[in-house]
Amino acid sequence: MRFSDGPGVECEIEIAAAPEQVWKVVTDIATSAKYSPELQEVEWLDGARGPAVGARFSGRNHNESIGEWRTVSRITALEEPRTFTWEVVRHSNPDEEALALWTYTLESVADGTATRLRHGMRIGPGRGPLQEFVEKYPEREEQIIEGRLALLRTGIEATLAGVKAEVGA
Repeated sequence: MRFSDGPGVECEIEIAAAPEQVWKVVTDIATSAKYSPELQEVEWLDGARGPAVGARFSGRNHNESIGEWRTVSRITALEEPRTFTWEVVRHSNPDEEALALWTYTLESVADGTATRLRHGMRIGPGRGPLQEFVEKYPEREEQIIEGRLALLRTGIEATLAGVKAEVGA
């Protein structure tokens, strides 16, 4: 996989709870920080108190290989109880192109008594640290991207399992 392929990862889980129950958990920005191995903490910015299109929040991330970094995220889609999407930009320059796009998608299954929850992300279109690293080692682009996506998949799977446990299903 190369950057030109639009690299990303998406995982799913089925939860024995109605989408409205699951929605309350996934739209709480603290949920990902509870279960993700990288996202350590989040807080609303600009006086926001909850999710709304355009609302922003900051995140502090940590990875043993990468170190620690901060980001700003802006909610770009919020369609209750179906889609929650936010774009991530650098903390130091929140007006630049998105470094990544993250999404939760909820689908009602089993006559509304269960939810298929998908959580995923796509890298880019903005140029971030991963692209800068690949520029140093262009011959390893596919290996670097595949390694990063594997780490992200592990984190997404942990977050989905946490959401399922929190909902109690």
